[in-house]
Amino acid sequence: MATVLARTGRHRQRYENNLRLVSGCIPYRQTKNHEDHSTDLEKTIEVLMISSPNRNDLVFPKGGWEDDETVEEAACREALEEAGVKGILNEKSLGVWEFRSKSRQENCCLEGGCRGFMFALKVTEELETWPEKENHDRKWLSINEAFELCRYEWMRRALEAFLQVMEEDRKLERMEEVYSQTQHQSPFQMLWQSVQSCQQLAISLPVANTVAYAP
Repeated sequence: MATVLARTGRHRQRYENNLRLVSGCIPYRQTKNHEDHSTDLEKTIEVLMISSPNRNDLVFPKGGWEDDETVEEAACREALEEAGVKGILNEKSLGVWEFRSKSRQENCCLEGGCRGFMFALKVTEELETWPEKENHDRKWLSINEAFELCRYEWMRRALEAFLQVMEEDRKLERMEEVYSQTQHQSPFQMLWQSVQSCQQLAISLPVANTVAYAP
């Protein structure tokens, strides 16, 4: 398999209003109980965070958006280079945040300002080796653990937006399941299901008090 090399340098870097444009993602995977729609969403998903060089905190993979790629392509590239994962990117953006780089090695411009675009990435493959493995360790975390480890406010807001997108996708998935089930039902089965629903509703209703009158 051909070796993938990380991009270096800033000659293709995009800027806007003196801000360095950055693209990244929140890689995630579903746990074994994700099909149980009665389970809290936070318990059905794990997210991937990576370590930063010469620092103890964890972050989501992100990096410069270059002029020969789309913002979505940049997010996928950074996930591969920094975290060693590939997957399916949800093109619905989680949002755009402006922040200042805290690392001298990653000064976004003279003022250190960045404008970051974030996405959700459903991980389908984890590589054993990746371009920046020596600089980044990776760790799967629960949603609650990720919130606790988010050092910056913009990261917590991105994680909140991620949960909203996941909840919307979950509702859509449930609707598709119900529709698929009804497509394979005969008219009699659909009628019988309606009768059962009415019976369950009647059972749940309170019973009215009755008064008997003597003739």
